[in-house]
Amino acid sequence: MLRNYFILALGIVLMFVLVSGCAKAPQQELDAAKAALETARQAEADVYLADEFKAAQDSLNAAIAEIETQNSKFALTRNYNKAKNLLLAATNLANDLNSRVAAKKEEVKAQAEQLLTELQTGLTDAKALLKKAPKGKEGREVLEAIQSELTAVETSMTDATNLLNTGKFMAAKDKLAAALQKVNQIKDELNQAIAKKKGK
Repeated sequence: MLRNYFILALGIVLMFVLVSGCAKAPQQELDAAKAALETARQAEADVYLADEFKAAQDSLNAAIAEIETQNSKFALTRNYNKAKNLLLAATNLANDLNSRVAAKKEEVKAQAEQLLTELQTGLTDAKALLKKAPKGKEGREVLEAIQSELTAVETSMTDATNLLNTGKFMAAKDKLAAALQKVNQIKDELNQAIAKKKGK
């Protein structure tokens, strides 16, 4: 009888040890990963290092899904090692992005400034070509349309300059690249029209 009580007590103690020692969700690691990603987002890593930021976010999301999967299991069978590894990867990547985003911003700013210079030159060239373009009866409407397009490009350039001045370098770069592409297209059209006229 005493032996049975001893075995029962031992079983209870063993069960208590197992339950109390079973894996717990890695809340501290989860909080750290979320904080690191939020810091990276505030530094605009999601804009300037978008692919890597997405990778960090994907690791965090996968970790959260894994935690939910483990939480749905019986307590003694839970294992959060995979989730911990994913959270560590997300945290490390986010911290790495934080250390690099400022340099990337400067790189994009320099690219935007270069595009602005090219666009200013392109606009000057396009306006000069516009003056040389054939102005026949049919050409007048075309030239008016081209002038409207150049005015739109100038508006884009002003908007992009404002974006540059307010630190929105990526948006400025995108706008300037599109405007430069349009100006180059206009210059090609004008050069073709001028060449065609000379060929007559």
